[in-house]
Amino acid sequence: MNKLITFSSALFTTTAINAQSPNIIFILADDLGYGDISAFNPESKISTPNIDNLTQDGITFTDAHSSSALSTPSRYSILTGRYPWRTKLKEGVLDGYSPAMITPDRRTIAQMLSENGYNTACIGKWHLGWKSPNLPNERGFEHFHGFLADMMDDYYTHQRQGGNYMYLNDKEITPKGHATELFTSWSVDYIKKEAKEKNPFFLYLAYNAPHSPLQPPVEWVNKVQERDKSLPVKRARLIALIEHLDYNIGKVIQSLEESGQLNNTLVIFASDNGGDRGSMANNGPTRGAKGDMFEGGIHVACALNMPGVFEGGRRDNHFVVMMDLMPTICDFVNVPVKHEIDGISVLDAIKGKTQNTEDRFVFWLRNEGGAQFCGKSQSAVRYNEYKLLQNLPFEKAQMFNLEEDSLETTPLPLQGDMFRKLNNAMTKHYRAWGAVPCQAPSK
Repeated sequence: MNKLITFSSALFTTTAINAQSPNIIFILADDLGYGDISAFNPESKISTPNIDNLTQDGITFTDAHSSSALSTPSRYSILTGRYPWRTKLKEGVLDGYSPAMITPDRRTIAQMLSENGYNTACIGKWHLGWKSPNLPNERGFEHFHGFLADMMDDYYTHQRQGGNYMYLNDKEITPKGHATELFTSWSVDYIKKEAKEKNPFFLYLAYNAPHSPLQPPVEWVNKVQERDKSLPVKRARLIALIEHLDYNIGKVIQSLEESGQLNNTLVIFASDNGGDRGSMANNGPTRGAKGDMFEGGIHVACALNMPGVFEGGRRDNHFVVMMDLMPTICDFVNVPVKHEIDGISVLDAIKGKTQNTEDRFVFWLRNEGGAQFCGKSQSAVRYNEYKLLQNLPFEKAQMFNLEEDSLETTPLPLQGDMFRKLNNAMTKHYRAWGAVPCQAPSK
């Protein structure tokens, strides 16, 4: 496949990128708080120069949101462009024993690109099914090198509940080394190999850092503690894990440059959800954390970078949801999306054109929350700057104007036209959500 892509917007060069369609690397961090990136929070006592470069040289969405406050459903939405509840697990977290996640009728971005001339790879944390028919190689990825289950119990042994979920395609492997470094090394090898190929590539690089356990290499912890002896040990370990991740992201970008592919590669960076309060994550100027319907659980970093295509650095305040990235990527490389999805292409916003991404109802639902949920659900719905949420099933619903109250501190009265619109939309959405049978874990 040899498409010629040109752009006429002021945000893009007017010359062709390349005779070949651009490569795409989607780098996903795990539980990275918005305030734990130094470009967004210079006072955080954290250093992330490589992530900073991606945000400062490209386009950063300042109002980007994950499609869920948890890992599995967020990843499902990123890859399919669909709401996570369309899985039968209803936004639960894949526990390593759960059955089908991405059903055959839910097409992934990898399948879309593969059918249009792209070589496709998934490296790192999959978390969307640990056996057939849910393996990465069955969902559009020609190459898989990584971890099939959810969180690792140890970054060095790569075990989960006594089991080994590290695989190279369909073969179980037992690699040695820190998981972040392994995923980086495998990605660098893949990038170098692809430099010799005729087709462009799509690499979905999903790190498990900085998810707990907070297990950075010792020398990285020492550097952080020497720099600031006042930090609590847990916070120092989290910072070290993030800075170690940032260093490795830099190695991936360096491999693009060394292999001559940097100028023809779109790099997307994001986090799957907000940072974990148990890890002392910093979610910036928001309320809440991972697992919450408040902004701290779903407001995430998201940046797009492509040298010579995006002009140097722009903060964009369009409302973007992670399920929008699948159709946006397809739109960017002229791959039509002909099946039903829930996300929208925000390519016009990226190009600096007028696009209203706020004039829509967006929903978050979750019914997997242990004893505090008692089988019930938490929920949120947003329209423009207004948001109606119930953070825990037994709490009173709250409505906020995010433009006037970004910290969600002063609930508005549950009355008036906007409340009725949000409430009616959520009620209708619940009915569709309830029509999908809930599939319990297999163990």
